Amino acid sequence: MSMVKEFREFIARGNVMDMAVGIIMGAAFTAIVNSMVGDLIMPIIGVATSGVDFADKFLALDGQAYANLKAAKDAGAPVMTYGQFIDAVINFVIISFVVFMLIKGVNTLKRKSEDPKAKDAPPPPKEVVLLTEIRDLLKKK
Repeated sequence: MSMVKEFREFIARGNVMDMAVGIIMGAAFTAIVNSMVGDLIMPIIGVATSGVDFADKFLALDGQAYANLKAAKDAGAPVMTYGQFIDAVINFVIISFVVFMLIKGVNTLKRKSEDPKAKDAPPPPKEVVLLTEIRDLLKKK
């Protein structure tokens, strides 16, 4: 019975729940970013590269010529799929940029929400102001 109670306390802790929410939100965000990359950005890159599909670029290591990657794999040929690597690098750069822009936007919103609080801060005590003025006068000498 004690183990069930400990488990319930563990699950009920705020940081565990926050982590669970973060994982779920991360999965949802991943779907959005993948859709953005695959459905919006990669077609533009495809147009810019004259329709080159990097995913089908490969080098057959057995020295034979194959019509496409599927034919090479069906023949059992060892292949170096450098095109899929290029796709992965492009996806990484795009996703990194999207995440950077998201974090930059969140940081901007945080700064904007913190600024009004700084304006509402009470003025320093008169003693602090007086000591600051004295310090500044002594620095000038």
